Amino acid sequence: VQLQASGGGLVQTGSSLSLSCVVSGLTLEYYAIAWFRQVPGKEREGVSYISSTDDRTYYEESVKGRFTISRDNAKNTMYLQMNSLKPEDTAVYYCAAGDDAYYGTNWYDEELYNYWGQGTLVTVSS
Repeated sequence: VQLQASGGGLVQTGSSLSLSCVVSGLTLEYYAIAWFRQVPGKEREGVSYISSTDDRTYYEESVKGRFTISRDNAKNTMYLQMNSLKPEDTAVYYCAAGDDAYYGTNWYDEELYNYWGQGTLVTVSS
């Protein structure tokens, strides 16, 4: 199984970026998926999640209304559209997939996810 994340970069405050994660080795439509991020020296945190059963989504509080998670099962690809970026969004972003289809309100627990991408760096300048 491989998850290949891309789309990171250096942008200014208020800009947008779209992250992609191409998945191979598993059929993405059957898996709950999520994006996490990590700042050096801090723990990795859940950013957003989408189930495979009903496409229910959850977002970390600070990104609500600005980020949108989605999936294209035909392309076996997941996305994170990030708008109105802020310097505090600067981090390495990771895509992840879990073996279950639905995690609910525990979605941010990284122990639930068995498959991880390599990370893509997002830097937002002020």
